[in-house]
Amino acid sequence: MILGLPSKPGLRVMVASRPVDFRKGMDGLVAMVAKLLACDPFAGDVFVFRAKRADRVKLLLWDGSGLCLVTKRLEAGGFIWPPVQDGAVTLSTAQLRMLVAGMDWTQIPARSPAPARPTAGAEKLSNAP
Repeated sequence: MILGLPSKPGLRVMVASRPVDFRKGMDGLVAMVAKLLACDPFAGDVFVFRAKRADRVKLLLWDGSGLCLVTKRLEAGGFIWPPVQDGAVTLSTAQLRMLVAGMDWTQIPARSPAPARPTAGAEKLSNAP
């Protein structure tokens, strides 16, 4: 579960690399997702936004019945952010949990796709004389 929501297969977590104006609410962030990240904000993915101050984060997500906006401010220290650049950085759900907890999410590698298995027909061809 991510923040009380069940994670779904193929869930994408996208971090907007550039800081955003934290006065923006849901509608402003939805517009940013659609325009700057070229993504559908209503697809069920999690979009993470950072403030200029490293101690603030906003998460925008569609839970199937409405938009959710989660904001967190750390009392001490700051979040670990990817380098500032255009576009977004994709995180795993484990990395998101660590980011929101204020921990160093870069210590967990992103999950790579499982290697493709050969089909039964390919095994027979490779064993042919």
